[in-house]
Amino acid sequence: MSGRKIINDPIYGLISFPFDLIYTIIDDPIFQRLRRISQMGLSNYVYPGATHSRFAHALGALHLTCTAVQTLRAKEIKITDDEYLGVCLAILLHDIGHGPFSHALEQVIIDLHHEQLSLALMRRLNQKHNGQLDLAISIFEGKYHKKFLTQLISSQLDMDRMDYLTRDSYYSGVAEGVIGYKRIISMLNVVDDQLVVEEKGIFSIEKFLVARHIMYWQVYLHKNSIVAEQMLKKFVQRLIKLNHSGALSLKNDVLRQLLSKTLNIGSNFDSLLDCFIKLDDIDVFSTVKDSLTSADLILQYLAKGLIHRRLFGVVLQNSPIGSDLYGKVRQNVKIVNGFSDEILDEILIQGQETNKTYDSGHNEIMILKKDGEIEGVSAYLNALINIKDITKHYLCYPK
Repeated sequence: MSGRKIINDPIYGLISFPFDLIYTIIDDPIFQRLRRISQMGLSNYVYPGATHSRFAHALGALHLTCTAVQTLRAKEIKITDDEYLGVCLAILLHDIGHGPFSHALEQVIIDLHHEQLSLALMRRLNQKHNGQLDLAISIFEGKYHKKFLTQLISSQLDMDRMDYLTRDSYYSGVAEGVIGYKRIISMLNVVDDQLVVEEKGIFSIEKFLVARHIMYWQVYLHKNSIVAEQMLKKFVQRLIKLNHSGALSLKNDVLRQLLSKTLNIGSNFDSLLDCFIKLDDIDVFSTVKDSLTSADLILQYLAKGLIHRRLFGVVLQNSPIGSDLYGKVRQNVKIVNGFSDEILDEILIQGQETNKTYDSGHNEIMILKKDGEIEGVSAYLNALINIKDITKHYLCYPK
């Protein structure tokens, strides 16, 4: 992108942004890489339309942030142009540290959370642009004195969540995830340096929380999404093991360097980042394809399952997987597939997923009442929404 552009977004229509530096950052190869990072991991194995990218999500979240700032300014909340640019850059770059397939391989290839990598890449871009991202980084880290700006990009009602729920429901076709983002943003205000929602927007907030709950358990944590992503994770972990032992020579130089773990987060962190920004979904899945004829039977089996969508079966339940159930499944898989005990140790996958619809004890969404007082939204929520962890335990196994 050279100069300012009008972008045609399928959700919001024609959108544009208020600062030239935003377009310069969008055009940077570090940001363009997000075109090749899937937003929803392997959810397209369940919802075929869910093939959109982190690039599109970042632009959408930026658009909503611009709308929110304009709304607050219209209500005479003081936001300078420098602060406006800073919060725009912070939301634009909030996901720049995601690796291949987003959360599916979080901390598998590099043992850092994507937000830590995002911050490191923001600092790299800041050096390149002579300190013009100083304020954006301060907002991103929560160090800037106007805390409501950080809440726009990272809170329980941030522009990140508003876009991903809207976008992911659109592309997955799950209508239950649709939220009233226009009304929520129009109800935003600031009291005592805290982002609040005017009381007229309370039902839109309730719908937002219900939609988020549904999207997690119907889409993001759908049993077959869990299975596909755990198979991919197991595939990469197997690559790491074989690469480390010298039993496998990877064709992909970047992936080989990262999986060797010779680059680390200490003395050669810059070299680690250099490799990381070259890595995307294409590198990982081309390696999956290369493994269809691998001499390693586990790698080959997982590759065939991922390429041809021969997904594992799964036991998904509220209670932990007991030893009796595990033993029964293991024995059945051994009989049906003829796997050795060594292969079974590698290929049976246990774990758990936990999600909370709303956390009343951390950074509550605050409601601005008609009398001017503010109160946490949990006081308004009915018992169907509140407010506890839900944990599902799984055991994935070859059918």
